[in-house]
Amino acid sequence: MQGIVIEVDRAQGVVVVSHKPIAGFMPAMVMPFHADPPATLDALKPGMRISFDLIMAGSKARNIRIDSGAIADFKIPEPANRLALGSVVPDIAGLIDQQGRIVRFSAFRGAVVAVQFIYTRCPLPDVCPRQAAQFAYVHRKVPEAQLLTFTLDPTYDTPAVLADYAKRWRSSDNWRFVTGDEDGIRETGGLFGVVFWPDDGVITHTSATAIIGKDGCLKAVVQGSSHRAEQLADLIRNQLR
Repeated sequence: MQGIVIEVDRAQGVVVVSHKPIAGFMPAMVMPFHADPPATLDALKPGMRISFDLIMAGSKARNIRIDSGAIADFKIPEPANRLALGSVVPDIAGLIDQQGRIVRFSAFRGAVVAVQFIYTRCPLPDVCPRQAAQFAYVHRKVPEAQLLTFTLDPTYDTPAVLADYAKRWRSSDNWRFVTGDEDGIRETGGLFGVVFWPDDGVITHTSATAIIGKDGCLKAVVQGSSHRAEQLADLIRNQLR
């Protein structure tokens, strides 16, 4: 089985997973599984992509493996300011949305926030457009969530460009598109492990989607862009509960 970790209950030896469907056997859903052995839970965190062998008797997850989701065959340096899960997400100066409004993470206390990083000129349909489509799905299915889409191309993606882009996705006030100066965007991306650099006319970047809880603390980071939109929705619903 393959899925995304929603919650880890080490006291009970259980991991809650939003898993992919198994053709002819089981639809995609959120389920708890008993880790076999329980010690394998120590390495798991919400948002991780995992694979495991399902043992039907007792709903056990055996041979749990963490899928790294790396996008390159070389090690990308870790941002110096990357947050640990459970850390308060700090405000970054100079961030504004498509309407020119200042964006501060502290202003969303009491709400669950999902954060992603794209750029509007991205030529790869399976990366930035796919991530934006995932947020469009979450925006429809979990409208009470606050969504923040940050550009990785702040020189081109001005508020006016982002406003036009937002119209394509039919976003409401709960889904804001954010830009700023390059230092501010780089600092913001670094909080969640996202790095980016220009490369032959395009922007090469890592992909991650972060979930911030009602207390303003980082709850989960999903690496890559190949996860299902419903899995993001499951992570958000878990925090809303």
